[in-house]
Amino acid sequence: MLFLAPDEIDRFLELLVEEIQVPPGRYEQAESSYQSLGKWMHREQSTVRDGDPDVYVQGSFRLGTAIRPASDEEDYDIDMVCRLKYEKSDLTQAELKQRVGIEVKAYAKRHGMTKPNEGRRCWTLIYADEAQFHIDVLPAVPDYEKRRRLREAGPGMERLGATALAITDDEHHDYQRRLGNWPRSNPKGYALWFRDRMGQEFTKRALNEAMKMRASVEDVPNYRVRTPLQSAVQLLKRHRDHMFSGRQDEKPISILITTLAAHAYEQEASLSNALLSLLGKMDRYIEVRYGVHWVENPADPEENFADKWSDHPERREAFYVST
Repeated sequence: MLFLAPDEIDRFLELLVEEIQVPPGRYEQAESSYQSLGKWMHREQSTVRDGDPDVYVQGSFRLGTAIRPASDEEDYDIDMVCRLKYEKSDLTQAELKQRVGIEVKAYAKRHGMTKPNEGRRCWTLIYADEAQFHIDVLPAVPDYEKRRRLREAGPGMERLGATALAITDDEHHDYQRRLGNWPRSNPKGYALWFRDRMGQEFTKRALNEAMKMRASVEDVPNYRVRTPLQSAVQLLKRHRDHMFSGRQDEKPISILITTLAAHAYEQEASLSNALLSLLGKMDRYIEVRYGVHWVENPADPEENFADKWSDHPERREAFYVST
């Protein structure tokens, strides 16, 4: 039987991470794309210029946990927010989505792109085949009511909740109703929490990166830093993809894996120790509230990332099997 020393195990795991790593150029493409779209939204002829558009990347590209597609037939899925400074009371979700859609369609036409697809929540910009990525643009407005409630919950939640958003969803019961409820999100708050969970390992590695960039630590993007937590999440996501190939409906969603892994991480400095810690403790952070399985959004305690498990118990079972 072959036994590997701890440092050999870490070298092997790091090689696996390199195999699934997103090339820096892809991150730079994402940054260039959202900056280009942001400039478009701010141009003089823009129909949403009065909303002071803020376009930024969210999801795994923001966290530095994106992974390379399993095959050349798959695209990089880049998630972006288009936040407009409108009040929820001034328009419906449908109206907000239409306003953003007008500019996204005009942007695509101006740049010779295929007509954007309208999804349930987002508009999808489709780039040329050789680019191998598409961008989901999520319309949003500030959720001032949610920000106030989180501010009242204490300093910790005030810090994370300061960027809470109301978003669009055409399957939501109040989609066409003015003064109705809105779905919510807070990608900046979540990213801040995730960076906190990386702790000293992020700070130490970010300092080294900041010296190379001649920038401050705050200006170092998460993707430029490679912590054990980020690498562990990437390996868990690739394992999930292989395990559920052809079974998309059962596949555990990335936000569940990322949130539970970040909770379980205890500042381990090596990837192998981090993985062992995560796999042994992730399920401890799944609560049961009044019979409902609950994985709380750290940036919004009212949001349950496992909300689909009640209607689809097979997804809950699939998650436990996969981890």
